[in-house]
Amino acid sequence: MHLKKSHNILEIKSMRVLIIISAILFINVFSGVTVKAGEIELQHNVPDRYIVIQGDTLWSIASRFLKDPWRWPEIWNQNRKQVKNPYTIYPGDIIVLEKTAEGSQLKLSNEKAAIKLSPKMRIEKLGVHGIPNIPVNKIKPFLSQPLVIEKHALDKAPLILGTSDNRVILSTGDTIYIRDLPADQGASWQVFRAGKALMDPDDNNRILGYEAIYLGDVEAKNYAPISTVKVTHSVQEILNGDRLIRSPADTLADYVPHAPNFAVEGRIISVYGGVTEIGENAIITLNKGVHDGLEEGHVLAIYRKSKVKSPIGKIVALPDERIGLVLVFRVFDKVSYALVTQSAQAIKVLDAVRTPD
Repeated sequence: MHLKKSHNILEIKSMRVLIIISAILFINVFSGVTVKAGEIELQHNVPDRYIVIQGDTLWSIASRFLKDPWRWPEIWNQNRKQVKNPYTIYPGDIIVLEKTAEGSQLKLSNEKAAIKLSPKMRIEKLGVHGIPNIPVNKIKPFLSQPLVIEKHALDKAPLILGTSDNRVILSTGDTIYIRDLPADQGASWQVFRAGKALMDPDDNNRILGYEAIYLGDVEAKNYAPISTVKVTHSVQEILNGDRLIRSPADTLADYVPHAPNFAVEGRIISVYGGVTEIGENAIITLNKGVHDGLEEGHVLAIYRKSKVKSPIGKIVALPDERIGLVLVFRVFDKVSYALVTQSAQAIKVLDAVRTPD
């Protein structure tokens, strides 16, 4: 860390990695020829240039230029020789849309943006970090938690007995007593409670697993037949009888959004937090997992199936309507967790998810 005084004009200076994310988009910009199926389409209101700012992600930038933002790997793949690090773009970089006789291409400009700031003292970290692929802050709390368990999987985990004053509800700052806490697995533990069964609506409500509800974190103070721990963080009420699971290492995968290269037909079976209508940045559960070929980074489209009653009284099924996109970020054998990245209208449990058209 170091102190730095900013003047009226601060030009962002960062280590430049030679990155060109470019491709021929097969769009005849002069004749207005309709884009064929399978080609990469630009947004209708696509900008000519865009300055990267703090908080941007590769996904959000791609969404400004492309109708299908997950297809950015196709753009990058056509320029492997020029790209030194396809995931490193810095705040202050300028992305330019160039139109040529052959079509259109995206690339990083050699310019650097100048940002006006008021004079002040501030503390900033040495070095500059590139933007992430997706908004990792939205999913980070879900990356280390079990979330899906087998029936009775928590039955042998360390058990919360309670407090010395017999309080029922426990929260941050409380000292609590634990039975069967091992002394050789570290001091950091997470608190869980067994939740509802996750059932497959497309397979006679077959149980796919059981949800484990994350409640908070504790730190061990001593080890004994009955050990003492302190609650360091709580997101829900912690109760006597809840269980502990050892905290995993703090790792964060670098998700590369991409569509599956095979057909996926699934459903939303649950939403984290128990709400009935789902919007952007919500965490949802899908009834497809490793056994179905899903992997971290897969992008799926959400479709709504609707019916109407015709004037003659007959129920008519309407064409499926695409209403959003999700990014799969954690995959279990039979289920997956995904982040809603786009929503054109309220999304509901049992809406369909498919490989994007």
